[in-house]
Amino acid sequence: MADMAGVAGAADTDAKAGADADGKTDAKGGGKSGGNTGAKSGAKSDVKAGAKAGAATPRERYRAQVRAEIKEHAWKQIAEAGASALSLNAIAKQMGVSGPALYRYFAGRDELITELIRDAYRSLADAVHAAAVTGADPAGLAHVLRDWALADPHRYFLIYGTPVPGYHAPEEITGISSEIMADLLSACAALETDAPATSFAAHLAGHRDWAGGHPAPPAALHRALTFWTRLHGVLSLELAGHFTGMAFDPALLYEAEIDDLRAPRG
Repeated sequence: MADMAGVAGAADTDAKAGADADGKTDAKGGGKSGGNTGAKSGAKSDVKAGAKAGAATPRERYRAQVRAEIKEHAWKQIAEAGASALSLNAIAKQMGVSGPALYRYFAGRDELITELIRDAYRSLADAVHAAAVTGADPAGLAHVLRDWALADPHRYFLIYGTPVPGYHAPEEITGISSEIMADLLSACAALETDAPATSFAAHLAGHRDWAGGHPAPPAALHRALTFWTRLHGVLSLELAGHFTGMAFDPALLYEAEIDDLRAPRG
């Protein structure tokens, strides 16, 4: 964990403050995530960025480590009270510093939420793409999605759950989410070699802006959207606990949905 005396003075001390704190934080590396995958992935990305190519100064490395620790606390807040309750001042109190000290690292709540959402989308996009480049079909990508969601439900709900009141994600976030859909569209296009036309597929032929210019035929667009909506429906209900007490295995329901979705049309 970063030396909080260094946090409070990071904006107006020389690089030595960062260097001194750097030695204290290297051993822990932002690892106090309480098992939270979102916190770990965010911490890794910040620290990696801070030390990229060995060009970062001690102050830059220190700044990256403090940002990572702030995000860890943010994920814990989200787990306890939801994203709408996220508070930089509360995080500052937990870290033992003043609110203004943290505002040197994140300009406000929205910037912090954007960072958390970016980390979450980037993590999922990378996991999906890693499977896609090995030739995974839509079923394989569906399993990646479920494994990722189960590993950290709070991270899943941050990007696919109820929107945070008053928050609007920047366009760059939409770009990362589009990468996920692009891989699903490619996988679905490989299945739709001779698919019969449907009325909705015909509609999608003229309403495909959401596909980001992907050349998938209308039938593949239809299949990809159906995969996306139905599987997220099952996942959202499972992770929110709505299947609890219903005496069936949600994993088998998810698998049955996959089997149904990849069946030939017609």
